[in-house]
Amino acid sequence: MENWETKVEEGQNPEELQPGQTPSEEGGEQSGAKLRREASDGRDLYLNMRILVMMMGTFVMLFTFVARIIVVSGPSMENTLFGGDLILVWSVGYTPKQGDVVVLTQENYQEDSIVKRVIATAGQQVDVDYDANAVYVDGVALEEDYIKEQMFVPHYGEGINHVTVPEGYIFVMGDNRNNSADSRYPDIGLVDTRCVIGHGLMVLFPFHHWKGL
Repeated sequence: MENWETKVEEGQNPEELQPGQTPSEEGGEQSGAKLRREASDGRDLYLNMRILVMMMGTFVMLFTFVARIIVVSGPSMENTLFGGDLILVWSVGYTPKQGDVVVLTQENYQEDSIVKRVIATAGQQVDVDYDANAVYVDGVALEEDYIKEQMFVPHYGEGINHVTVPEGYIFVMGDNRNNSADSRYPDIGLVDTRCVIGHGLMVLFPFHHWKGL
């Protein structure tokens, strides 16, 4: 009775004790429950961290090997794309096709990736006629409603403007023909398809410029 009365005198409810249970036993159960709660919280934290790491790993893999977001730099693709546009680029399983907007690397020109339009693929013949303001592929003039303005001879001269594209290469040009270093420019020339990062699918940002490519 002494322990029971002491508990009452300290302001604690006797009903919290089970018959035959001493305060020390109650404290042991409370400590055990606390440890179990802490262990459960620890497991939840561990599981949440595993999920977060897996999500981050998936995100990195997705935007490294499947698709990427590229920032357009420079005016060479105006008025289709503008500097600062964010575009979604599809990489996995892509084969360049005539008319596609592509992102590629050409390290003998610059380290950063560049954005151009595919004009011709392997086996096709390209003829650039500045007097006629036309690009011919296999003798047929392309319908190019996407170019910014009439073409003029570049400052570096006509460059590569009559060529048959060999196997494994593509011929690319910018939509802003008078302000574009592309396959006409000797430092870029024909592009090895292994240098193609992927196909530009759409403009993601800015939102007022959102569109498919």
